[in-house]
Amino acid sequence: MAPRVVVEAAAALGRHDRVVAGLVERYGPPAIGRPAPRRDRFAALARSIVYQQLAGSAAASIHRRVVDALGGLVTPAAVVATPPEVLRACGLSGAKEGALRDLAERVGSGDVPLDRLGYLDDDAVVAALSRVRGVGEWTAHMFLLFTLGRLDVWPTGDFGVRAGYAAAWGLDGPPSPRELAVEGERFRPHRSVVAWYCWRAADEAKQARRAVVPG
Repeated sequence: MAPRVVVEAAAALGRHDRVVAGLVERYGPPAIGRPAPRRDRFAALARSIVYQQLAGSAAASIHRRVVDALGGLVTPAAVVATPPEVLRACGLSGAKEGALRDLAERVGSGDVPLDRLGYLDDDAVVAALSRVRGVGEWTAHMFLLFTLGRLDVWPTGDFGVRAGYAAAWGLDGPPSPRELAVEGERFRPHRSVVAWYCWRAADEAKQARRAVVPG
């Protein structure tokens, strides 16, 4: 069940935008807004690194193999103790294996204080996570939205959000990140809600395309 603040935010956005109102009616309350337990933050961030620039099914398969290779628990100590070749054999690129190891070492040393990130504002969280090799704005945004439960995240670099926005608002094609940033201003301070609906709209549009039988 979505938190009350999320349900109220979706309703308020719908009263001011007919497209959002239709999305709310179609998909119901967004499944966001509940922060994950602190003990799960490292695993969630590691998962985002694995999923970078990969299709869902391929990323999920690699992620399962990584979890198995780490003994079922994705922790900084487990990553540091696992030889690089073992993680790469799971399907990780050298860059992603290096990013996971750098994250584990920085969290272990306290350079990236995952336990305290919840006290920082969004920009400070992005800055802290960006210290990690291979972690950029997209990964930080996913952490803010799905792990910390922040409600005003607007991941303009995510193609799914851009494609879903185009599908929902009837555009000819996905807006550029800069164009989407401008569009998102009217949804403050609950842009995470609209991003979630954009992902749902993008998924539905993709399924509709797959259902079309040529000829």
